[in-house]
Amino acid sequence: MIAEISSRADKAAQWLSDRWQARPRFGIILGTGSGLLADEIQTDAAFDYGEIPGFPVSTALGHKGRLVCGNLAGQPVVAMQGRFHLYEGYDVDLATLPVHVMHRIGVKTLFISNAAGGVSPRFGCGEIMLIRSFVDFMYRSTPSLAGKVSNSRPISRSDSALDASLIELALEIGRSEGMALQQGTYASLLGPNYETRAEYRFLRRIGADVVGMSTVPEIAVAAALGMRVLGLSIVTNVAKPDVLESTSGEEVIDSAKIAAPNLKRLVEKMIETISRLR
Repeated sequence: MIAEISSRADKAAQWLSDRWQARPRFGIILGTGSGLLADEIQTDAAFDYGEIPGFPVSTALGHKGRLVCGNLAGQPVVAMQGRFHLYEGYDVDLATLPVHVMHRIGVKTLFISNAAGGVSPRFGCGEIMLIRSFVDFMYRSTPSLAGKVSNSRPISRSDSALDASLIELALEIGRSEGMALQQGTYASLLGPNYETRAEYRFLRRIGADVVGMSTVPEIAVAAALGMRVLGLSIVTNVAKPDVLESTSGEEVIDSAKIAAPNLKRLVEKMIETISRLR
């Protein structure tokens, strides 16, 4: 599998480089409902995933399934408008293939966003949480790294995979821009179902602040490849186990759109600041 994924990543990266000559330092993975940020990119080229050699196809609700290449905050960026989930039937190496491709075309800093259910009662719908730690209940999210390391070498999934300096920069920008950013722990479940009241109580008991169905595999791969990683969870609904209400995909998308302007502003300001400091 290592050789196959490595070959897929090489071919996809070459295909993109042939069609877009920029060398982007920044990559963005946009989760459910947050794909609107891609509309703010000054687009040079956009490709449906089905066009890109070796790419899977995104089937999740609210994921457009496009790779957008262009400029944001005056810098070349590449953005995934939708991602691949393990619950769609993809193994972890295929689901994280785009991270390998981004690394091959030059990305050094990766912003990974998701829509997540609120577990902590401190959070409100539409808020953004900076991921400081995570709990992995997917049980199959350790990738092979497409030939970059051997299968015998363990992959670090410690909190150090999340760049502390990026978190502090995000908090500083949030304060200066009047954005109330939260911080906390992301719990990743395989999905695609939403949680029961018992599961919400359990997740809160073990220290989770939000829960979702993605992100951890992407963090692991990006950090192992040497990228700086910032994880961003958009709180789309806050669980109240004692009066639990049903959640629909459409409601999650609508709630994520509330946070879209702040997500756009935060990412733009971070790109501007990082570019000045390099």
